[in-house]
Amino acid sequence: MNENLISKEDLIKAGSHYGHPASKWNPNFKDFIVAKKNGIHIIDVESTISYLNVAVKELLSIVKNGGNVLFVGTKAQARDAVVESADKSGMFYIVERWLGGTLTNFSTIKKSVKRLNLLEKDSSPIYNNLTKKEKGMLHREKFKLADLHRGIKDMRHLPAALFVVDGKHERIAIAEANCLGIPTFGLVDTNTNPNILDFPIPANDDSIKTIKLILSYIAEEIHSSLNRSKDDSVASVDSSVSVDDSKESSEKVSISSDVQDKS
Repeated sequence: MNENLISKEDLIKAGSHYGHPASKWNPNFKDFIVAKKNGIHIIDVESTISYLNVAVKELLSIVKNGGNVLFVGTKAQARDAVVESADKSGMFYIVERWLGGTLTNFSTIKKSVKRLNLLEKDSSPIYNNLTKKEKGMLHREKFKLADLHRGIKDMRHLPAALFVVDGKHERIAIAEANCLGIPTFGLVDTNTNPNILDFPIPANDDSIKTIKLILSYIAEEIHSSLNRSKDDSVASVDSSVSVDDSKESSEKVSISSDVQDKS
């Protein structure tokens, strides 16, 4: 893991140290606050880097063991960064609205995705013998489901980890993950209790630059880790093939020698 990819200067330049007005703070966040300036709490960027590295280390461990991460960022500032980072790392995402039961009632979500797949096939028998109005209703249903499920359409199983942008905003998603024992990660601001997450990252969760900076870093680490794992697997297979070839060659030489001796 490249721990120097994000520096204090990067975080400060992105405005990650700006919290909410002091009147809106959550007392549980006090350990991550270093000052108050013009009525605004200032977040300790050293803590941001420290907790970020701990979170990334754990995420990489989960991913290396074959687990998938579900990124969630349904507020406007987070959507683009969440989609880009999930796509980069090959993970799943939700950026529209969190449907209650997405995790705790995952079987229903899978049925909804199955329905979407059916609607997306123009040759589907579901469109047979329908009026123009009825077909229009099905097309509207298709577009609605496509928006809701576009980031989890291929998610066959529950994720091994949940990453949220703004722990307070995504509290329902976090509660569902907690019910199922799924480890939770995410950005938390001064107005949020960081203890609601297993791996909180203290930072300005309203800053588009901060969100993009941190998520890009996480996505790059996951992407690099997965590529290294693939390279190691290929190298292992090549090594095994080389050993087998060498063994086969030795056996051929041995057989040839035996034939010559008999001659």
